[in-house]
Amino acid sequence: MPEINYEVSLMTEILNFLNKGGPALWIIFLLSIILLAIIFYKLSHLMKLGVWNSKRTRLILDAWKLNNIEYLRKVFLDTKGIRETLAKKTIVSIIDEALAEESAREECEAEARNSLHQANKGLRIIELISHIAPLLGLLGTVLGMIEAFQRLQESGNEADPSVLAGGIWEALLTTAAGMAVAIVATVSLSFFDNIIDKLRNDLEDLATQIFTRKPGGFGV
Repeated sequence: MPEINYEVSLMTEILNFLNKGGPALWIIFLLSIILLAIIFYKLSHLMKLGVWNSKRTRLILDAWKLNNIEYLRKVFLDTKGIRETLAKKTIVSIIDEALAEESAREECEAEARNSLHQANKGLRIIELISHIAPLLGLLGTVLGMIEAFQRLQESGNEADPSVLAGGIWEALLTTAAGMAVAIVATVSLSFFDNIIDKLRNDLEDLATQIFTRKPGGFGV
C-alpha cells in the first residue's frame, strides 16, 4: 500500500530528526504538542464562554434601560456567555431590595474577577513554554557541541572537519526547534492576551452601563 509506506517513511524521518537532536529535541517536541493542545483548548474554551458574542448583551442593556422585566426574565432563563452572566448577576443584585448599591457593585466586581480568571486559564502554561523552549534549545546545542568536540579530540591526528561540521549542525537543530516553538507560543499568548484585555474592557463598560442606566423605581 503506497499510502501506508509513505506514512511509515514519514514517521521514520521524524524519528531520525528527533534522535539527531537528542533528549532536548524530544522535550521540545513534547512541549510543541502540549502548546498546540492548549491553543485549541483555549479557542474552544473562549468560544464556549461567548467571548466573541455580545449581541444578546446589547439587547439586555436595552431591555434594562426600558425596564422590560418580562424580556429580562426570559433571557435570564437561558443565560450564555461571560457578558450575559455578568449582566444577569449584576441586574439581579440591583433589583434585590435587600442589597445596597455598594453591595451590588461588589457582587458585580466579584463576578467580573471570576469571569476573567476563567478566561485566563491555560495562558500561564503558554507563557512558560515561550520561556523554556528556547532555553532547552540552547542547552541541547551546547551539549551537542560538547559531544562534537569530544569526537574530534578522540579522532586525534586523523580528525575530519566534516565530522565536526556534522556534529555542529545537528546540535543547532535544537536551537532552531526551540525558537520555532517559542515564536508560536509568544504569538498565541499575545493573541489571547489581546482578547482578554478587550473582554476586561467590555465587562467594565457593561457594568458601568448597567449602573448608569438603572431605571428609577425599579422593583420586582
